[in-house]
Amino acid sequence: MTEKTMPMLRFDGSLWCNMDIALRNLDQVVNREVRAFGLSMIELYILRALYERDGQNASELAREVGRAATSFTPNLDKLQAKGYIERHDDERDRRAVRIYLTPFAEERRPVLTELMRRIDQRLCELIPSEDYEAFLRVLAVLQSVDLAG
Repeated sequence: MTEKTMPMLRFDGSLWCNMDIALRNLDQVVNREVRAFGLSMIELYILRALYERDGQNASELAREVGRAATSFTPNLDKLQAKGYIERHDDERDRRAVRIYLTPFAEERRPVLTELMRRIDQRLCELIPSEDYEAFLRVLAVLQSVDLAG
């Protein structure tokens, strides 16, 4: 994309405003794909995190997917109702709960993993290869930013 064809950013180029707009746009686009599987984006994020590391503590899992632990329970309730996860008491901490994939979730792993791969591939194709590594570095910085600190 040349500078002449590059779309103009909104709000005088405000980074956070434009990142939010981009994220909301991507959420709408990707949600169309995910809904076909009866899942929401956050549910797919949770499953992806559990496919990488099953048996996570619920509060760890919330952090892993970028959500507040205090408002995370309804997401787990929905996934449990759909048969994807089960909760077990944490043997080391009686106050904590660990989240495990069900056999149903394991059966769905190939199709959901392929869906996630396809979404990632389509998004990667939007970014010129010469910009891709820099884009990933920027994402990593933005994921760990703490403006209050």
